Amino acid sequence: MNNDRLVPALFTTMKTYSKEQFVKDLISGIIVAIIALPLSIALAIASGVGPSEGIYTAIIAGFIISAFGGSRVQIAGPTAAFATIVAGIVAKNGMSGLALATIFAGILLVLMGLLRLGSLIRFIPYTITTGFTAGIAVTIVIGQIKDFLGLTFVKGMPTIETIDKVKAIAASIGTINVSALIVGIISLAVLILWPLIPKLGEIIPASLIAVFVGIAVVFGMKLPVNTIGDLYTIGRELPSLQIPEITVDGLKAAASNGFTIAVLAAIESLLSCVVADSMINAHHRSNQELIAQGIGNIGSALFGGIPLKTADVHLLQVSFTPSFWF
Repeated sequence: MNNDRLVPALFTTMKTYSKEQFVKDLISGIIVAIIALPLSIALAIASGVGPSEGIYTAIIAGFIISAFGGSRVQIAGPTAAFATIVAGIVAKNGMSGLALATIFAGILLVLMGLLRLGSLIRFIPYTITTGFTAGIAVTIVIGQIKDFLGLTFVKGMPTIETIDKVKAIAASIGTINVSALIVGIISLAVLILWPLIPKLGEIIPASLIAVFVGIAVVFGMKLPVNTIGDLYTIGRELPSLQIPEITVDGLKAAASNGFTIAVLAAIESLLSCVVADSMINAHHRSNQELIAQGIGNIGSALFGGIPLKTADVHLLQVSFTPSFWF
């Protein structure tokens, strides 16, 4: 695949597509969707918005970036890398400010693709990407301690920044919910042990099993833990077009925040493409991928979603989609 062409990978793939590949992709899509649903909701909540915004983002971004992206196996959705950034923007500028920043980021990403800046990914030092990824991992772990332990944070304590979350955890450590901890430990054990099962662990993703086991434990044992339904109301309606309010101050903030979102989305998404390439022995079109990321972010913002990039769950799609093994 010529990675300099501004042509979606889907157009190339469809030339040799078959019914057998469709069936395999359908099965893979169902598996990935089941995993992506709770993941998108969780990341949206961690970003300071509601679960509906996460679902909208996964639907819109998943479709747009799969259709127009430069990789055969790339999908997208809410991401942990943006959680702290998004939460800060929402707290300061509201959802309208977040929408403006996301649109600005989308425009920048499209321009980066048109200017053929995708190839610059090869010049980013490996140590920087490793450190950045490790930092995200630490942020995710700290952000999940509250729900893993079932803590009830002290009312009024700030919890946007990572250090603030650490302080809130320390102040609320006496409110541990044993039932929530049991569910968390069981789910974590499934994630660790399931891949060790010969053959079966290679066919069915551990995260999918963990979702069903967790649900079964909560309802089977009738454990008193909070569920998404207890804490939030998720509407059944489809996302509608939402034009953000445009002000001078809003545009100034959007420029700064949008640049940060665009750079992170570009780096993380192209790195994900590189990882996927190594798994399927292929080459992505980096500039086309940037354009798709930009269109996806603009579309997400206009329909009530949040900033996005290639979701980590896309690697599951690569692993469990036989149709891409050609």
